[in-house]
Amino acid sequence: MTYDWINHRADRLRSLPPYVFARLDELKARAREQGLDLIDLGMGNPDGPTPQPIVDAAIAALQDPSNHGYPPFEGTASFRKAITDWYHRRYDVELDPDGEALPLLGSKEGLAHLAMAYINPGDVVLVPSPAYPAHFRGPAIAGADIYPLILKPENDWLIDLAAIPDEVAQRAKVLYFNYPSNPTAATAPREFFEDVVAFARKHEILLVHDQAYAELAFDGFKPTSLLEIPGAKDIGVEFHTMSKTYNMAGWRVGFVVGNRHIIQGLRTLKTNLDYGIFSALQKAAETALQLPDMYLHEVQARYRTRRDFLIEGLGELGWTVPKTRATMYLWVTCPPGMKSADFALEVLQRTGVVFTPGSAFGDGGEGYVRVSLIADCDRLGEALKRMKENGIFFNSMPESEHTGATVIRS
Repeated sequence: MTYDWINHRADRLRSLPPYVFARLDELKARAREQGLDLIDLGMGNPDGPTPQPIVDAAIAALQDPSNHGYPPFEGTASFRKAITDWYHRRYDVELDPDGEALPLLGSKEGLAHLAMAYINPGDVVLVPSPAYPAHFRGPAIAGADIYPLILKPENDWLIDLAAIPDEVAQRAKVLYFNYPSNPTAATAPREFFEDVVAFARKHEILLVHDQAYAELAFDGFKPTSLLEIPGAKDIGVEFHTMSKTYNMAGWRVGFVVGNRHIIQGLRTLKTNLDYGIFSALQKAAETALQLPDMYLHEVQARYRTRRDFLIEGLGELGWTVPKTRATMYLWVTCPPGMKSADFALEVLQRTGVVFTPGSAFGDGGEGYVRVSLIADCDRLGEALKRMKENGIFFNSMPESEHTGATVIRS
């Protein structure tokens, strides 16, 4: 007997559309089968190696049998202390390692599980659009009534708090936000953080700030931590990851800091779901947080050089791309009249260059593609060369010779 398990899935799963990056992986696999030399600028996956001191620390920790058992649910004391020491050095924020810091299996896991810990079906959750998918998919899994906050270029992609209706604000339970932003690369001034804290305190809203890209800042810009703002710790938490700054995407190490009661709720959920990060990886992450600033400056210089190179090259193809102050992304307008998914597919089919359609990040991302700075300038130059040779210009997109004729389309 064959059972129809697809139609027996829980409603929370059936309501989720396919995860865009999983879909992109399928399209890239088909393109490779056709022999295309892909230049993948779609993922937020750093292309450099993990720094050798981190690797060495992991190897040494692997040799220590004391690290081979179950790790503590709340993470090792030494890693939590390294987290809070790092926050003090970076932001002059005092945190208690015994209650205000919690290691995570990557920040994506924590963002989604926080939603499960605090959101009941029907609770109103405020989520920017466009946004990193975990910011709205986690609440969706928890059954939230998601109220999208459409971000606009004329407002520098900042949340317009004044545009949120009072009745929505009064019902809202959680607000997710992210500056420096994935995908728009927007940054927020300290005044914005002060305003959002005042807004959340007025309406008793739990603030969830995703700080994944704060270390990838350029030209003297220093991003603000939510926890720098007086009163923020009363109503909020901040997530961070080792993936971007330290080229540790595959290691799956992140952490959350902030209000101890909010963190305790997340910890309680996680004790019923996992045992936490392998202790050897926590030792390696401690080493990462203690690296000298010289390493950070090298990472910043790498992305800044790529940013400048690609912005100039896209300019020669007709695009005007604002110079970003942080993140590893450019947020690029689609040619007039083209949907983001259509444009991304057109570029992939014609050139083998992969962009992420802005619609993957919510309705507010339509009309844009996200371009990741995860290749060196030689490969970025090759991507620009292919675009030019194949007629990919901002103001001139002729009909594709491949439309309907390639297996990349489904």
